[in-house]
Amino acid sequence: MLECDELCTFVRSHQRPLWIWLAMDRYTRRIVGCFLGPRDTLGAYGLWHSLQTPYLDAVCHTDRLAPYKSVVFGQRHRIGGTQHLERFNATLRARLAHLVRRSLAFSRRQSHLETVVWLFIHQYNASFP
Repeated sequence: MLECDELCTFVRSHQRPLWIWLAMDRYTRRIVGCFLGPRDTLGAYGLWHSLQTPYLDAVCHTDRLAPYKSVVFGQRHRIGGTQHLERFNATLRARLAHLVRRSLAFSRRQSHLETVVWLFIHQYNASFP
């Protein structure tokens, strides 16, 4: 089972929002997919293409965001049950200064933000046995 969610940040200024799309394996709590992009169908497809093959047939818990319906079909899509990933989003915001809301610490380049987020995800996933 997967939990999918997104969180907002900014690149260069508050007028340029960027969404971090995440997918978490519900049983292992590992982050198995990540995509940085807009909060629309393109972002949902980006997240879906970042997943490895075994997860493409998994049941996916999401919020009510419409773009998820374009990539997760039928009985595999469930609304709600994203509390573990929401907790991870809070941890991400607490540990990465680039993601703190209402601050001057937003990223100047998208490539730097991607690097910081991926390094944190790899360290987070490595912390599990």
